[in-house]
Amino acid sequence: MKLTKSILTAILLSTTAVPALADYPDRPIALYVAWGAGGGTDAVARVIAVGLEKELGQPVNVVNRTGGSGVVGHSAMADAEPDGYTIGLATTEVNLMHWLGLTELNYQVYTPLALMNTDPAGVQVAADSKYKTVGELLQAIKDSPAATFSATGSGQGSSWHVAIAGMLNAEGIDASKVTWVPSDGAASGLQELLAGGTDIVPSSLVEARALIEAGRVKSLAYMSHERSKLFDNVPTLKEETGSDWEFGAWRGIVAPKGLPDDIRVRLISALDAIYKSEDYHKFMGAQGFGARFLPGEEFGNFMATNDVNFGETMKAIGLAK
Repeated sequence: MKLTKSILTAILLSTTAVPALADYPDRPIALYVAWGAGGGTDAVARVIAVGLEKELGQPVNVVNRTGGSGVVGHSAMADAEPDGYTIGLATTEVNLMHWLGLTELNYQVYTPLALMNTDPAGVQVAADSKYKTVGELLQAIKDSPAATFSATGSGQGSSWHVAIAGMLNAEGIDASKVTWVPSDGAASGLQELLAGGTDIVPSSLVEARALIEAGRVKSLAYMSHERSKLFDNVPTLKEETGSDWEFGAWRGIVAPKGLPDDIRVRLISALDAIYKSEDYHKFMGAQGFGARFLPGEEFGNFMATNDVNFGETMKAIGLAK
């Protein structure tokens, strides 16, 4: 069939008058982190950002939004426009903050994209501490007046606070006997430990790695069912005390609720490629980070389950409001 000149003109106009929609992404992406530079969460965020730049072809800028025991950064992740240009590396605090009464924000205000990492807590003290085992440390805490010992490494009621409070509770020790000093993260907490301003930092072994290897910090126990591959000379808490208490922090990429499905699928695909990459596992293995991947809905279910479990623990140790 021959097209008349007028019909041909109309077709050409219809295909050129309306500009094609730009493919996502067509500009830089912000990746929010609720904790300070230099800590474990910041390190994981930066390796993910590098991977996203390769997968998406746009700069991915890590933005540290600290404060409020994680509330500031996690709120920024939730309150951003759900257009794929602001995402965040959410942490365990998503399952903790609302139980503390710090915020109404919880895992349901996000679009879950992918769980990328989990890390059990260690019990770190200064290298010159007189305590050689976690059993000795726990006995001293039990025998001493309240507030004799202090600990730090994250915000009030955040992951590492719950880690040590749960450990004390499991040993029949009132969690309030150890004063928790809020900080912006493990990096600043470990510096406080070196300065003699605190006694214990219950962070991941990864965050304490450089100081452990330098002989300035020692780890007395690992809150996991098996020893760390990074420091296999550090005994598990169960080996040392018989306690079944285990605790680990998780980190995963989220976006604000309401993210369009096509962008959600694009980001999950990119994160899946990052997780499967040699670069990601080489970095995570070298640093001692625990790599674990759960995409989309599976990550959402993981957060939902943890929210219930953490709530029960926090009620038991008196941290829940």
